[in-house]
Amino acid sequence: MTHPYARELGDFLRARRSRLRPQDVGLVPGGRRRVTGLRREELALLAGLSTDYYQRMEQGREVRPSDDVLDAIAGALGLDDEERRHLITLAHAARRPMPRAVDHGPERVPDSTRRLLRVMDTPAVVLGRHLDLLAWNPMAEALLGNPDAYPPDRLNMLLLMFDDAMTGERSCPDWERQALDYIGMMRAAVATDPTHPRATAIVGELSIRSAEFRQLWARHDVRESVSGTKTFRVPEVGDIVLDWDTYPLPGNPGPVMLVFTAEPGSADADRLQLLASLHATRPTGDHSWNGPAPRVVNRRAGRGGG
Repeated sequence: MTHPYARELGDFLRARRSRLRPQDVGLVPGGRRRVTGLRREELALLAGLSTDYYQRMEQGREVRPSDDVLDAIAGALGLDDEERRHLITLAHAARRPMPRAVDHGPERVPDSTRRLLRVMDTPAVVLGRHLDLLAWNPMAEALLGNPDAYPPDRLNMLLLMFDDAMTGERSCPDWERQALDYIGMMRAAVATDPTHPRATAIVGELSIRSAEFRQLWARHDVRESVSGTKTFRVPEVGDIVLDWDTYPLPGNPGPVMLVFTAEPGSADADRLQLLASLHATRPTGDHSWNGPAPRVVNRRAGRGGG
């Protein structure tokens, strides 16, 4: 049986190799090529490895690359710091014996974190390691809607992004970028436990019903944490431009808090407060969940610190 981390490592290496062209690394393309990216032997040459050894890594066969070998491969692939950490995490895990069954019980949000959410005067939500929506505050409900209408197992950022009933926002040019952020965060979670049943269920469902997801998932992009700016189109008050950041919460791996903020004293801050006031006067349950994706009309992304 192939070690799950070795399989994930091989998939990651293949995805990264396929994105490189010979001219990107100073090689002459030569004649007709049957692969879109570098050949295995070309990557092995750049990393100073035998083709057979590198091929065994991509195939998920039993290998235990040293840190020097990993550094050479990362350099040959042109990995950034986040991707390099991902490579090392997978390779180190693949060296260990097959993981034993672990507790995959439900994720819990501590009472102290829920209290923190309630006193925050800006929209904030807590996402589980596989992007399940675990908790939110009234400001987030004012901005995003009331999620109570959804079954708990459907309140997941990836499932909502690729929900067939929410296809309107896909005309937005930045929809794919936002989807890649969530997919990259899921990839980072999978690296810590490739056989987790929640990850398997979400990725499996989306892989079956969404060609878009299959294409983006196959890129093997990884994000440990992200930040950026989003414009929310809210009919009641107009467009609101908010910065957003993710903050890891205690636990290894643990949930993250996703927080939206407006520049103090700005028109966006005024609109956000007006929206919160309007929300406070609505009857309970009058607002159904829309999620971050449907109301987002634009995004300028940046990577967080991880």
